[in-house]
Amino acid sequence: MTQNEIANTEAPQNNPPSRTILGRIMWIAAGTFFLMIGLIGIVIPLLPTTPFLLLAAACYLRGSRRMYDWLLGNRIFGKYLKDYYEKRGVPTRVKIGSVIFLWCTIGLSIMIIGDLMIGFVLVIVAAGVTLHIASLKTRIREHD
Repeated sequence: MTQNEIANTEAPQNNPPSRTILGRIMWIAAGTFFLMIGLIGIVIPLLPTTPFLLLAAACYLRGSRRMYDWLLGNRIFGKYLKDYYEKRGVPTRVKIGSVIFLWCTIGLSIMIIGDLMIGFVLVIVAAGVTLHIASLKTRIREHD
């Protein structure tokens, strides 16, 4: 996303920025916290990434338009968040990669833990996450 596209991205009007410096600091700190949890969620399959990135964006919007613009303009998360906001869908290769990564890490976790009941719970959760990923709108053209 170019700087011009970021500048032209309209911030949601129902999320006014905080008027106090302390409020802005708190929103920026919360946004950074949620961003870190979202980053951890990339490598831990049972910890969702998207809700935490959306929370980070909402917090940054209230704390600092510059941080919000940075997140939406980020080369890793920016297009992902913008596509999510605009309900464009998820590219097929991202869906497939996510499901493969999910099941590989679940399988590895089950082998390491070795507990049948925990393994059963992990498989149930992974199946639910797989169904959720499959239910997301698929974006056909990946080079928008």
